[in-house]
Amino acid sequence: MTEFDLQLDNFMLYCDAKHLSKKTLKSYEQTLTLFRNYLVQELNIEDAVKVKPAHIRKYIQYLRERGKYTVTAFDKSLDINYPNRRDDYQKPMSDTTIANYTRNMRVFFNFLLKEREIKESPMENVDKIKPKRKKKQLLKEDELKLLFNSFNLTKFHEYRTWIQLRLILDTGLRATECCMLMPEDIDFKTKAILIKNAKYGHERYVFFSHKMSIDLKRWVQHHDRYTDSPYLFPTSRGTQLNVTNFESTVRRKGREVGLQVHPHLLRNNFAKYYLLNDGDFATLSRLMGHSSVEVTQKAYLDFNDKEIGRKYQKHSPLNNLDI
Repeated sequence: MTEFDLQLDNFMLYCDAKHLSKKTLKSYEQTLTLFRNYLVQELNIEDAVKVKPAHIRKYIQYLRERGKYTVTAFDKSLDINYPNRRDDYQKPMSDTTIANYTRNMRVFFNFLLKEREIKESPMENVDKIKPKRKKKQLLKEDELKLLFNSFNLTKFHEYRTWIQLRLILDTGLRATECCMLMPEDIDFKTKAILIKNAKYGHERYVFFSHKMSIDLKRWVQHHDRYTDSPYLFPTSRGTQLNVTNFESTVRRKGREVGLQVHPHLLRNNFAKYYLLNDGDFATLSRLMGHSSVEVTQKAYLDFNDKEIGRKYQKHSPLNNLDI
């Protein structure tokens, strides 16, 4: 075991103690293990103390050149995920992906700096990668109908995915939060759901509509009839639904009807429709579980011209004045 391995283990223990989500922990472990492997195999560096800004820049160049899924953090994943069978195997990594890698590295080195393992972070003088923001797609009403009508509600797993997507669209839940829900988290009287395993460790409430209330009550009855699982949205075997499997199912279902859909897109659509229907940013920020209103504004101030036109028609001075 190298010194870097010990530093990485210490960092992961720190992250685990902060009760970060499994998805975040997995992201840190994978990206930092890939970086560790590069340092050892390509540069013969086994201690984070020896990492310089030039090494970071060289790694970023390496990421741009090597292509997607050509390297794995753990060898056993090759026999499980078969990355070479993917359609995008060896295609260039996006700036967004590389920015995520370097953001995780920055957090890691800042931790080592705080722990006094290093005197300065090698990331300090490395420019942050700022990928171009993509406009978040707004699914039209007919596209949403096409998606929801494609599910066979007589099948337990399809009914479950259908109700999950409707719930995300209605509340703005994260996919992870949705998969971890328990029946007792729902209060039908106030039409509220308590999110206990939220990002940043802060509990919050989200609220659902009258229409969603009817759908949820029917699902709970169906759930109780066919499973004794403690989870609101279990697998067919009654175990907790893995968020990665949920996301893969949604993407596959989208492809079947010619749409590029994933759970986070439905969360984005909740936010955009909320704003188009005159919702305010402060309330939306609380519902989404963002760390600040500024984060929400940065994420959703990307309406296209058509959407701006729709909002304008609602607020036009001439339309709203009797003159």
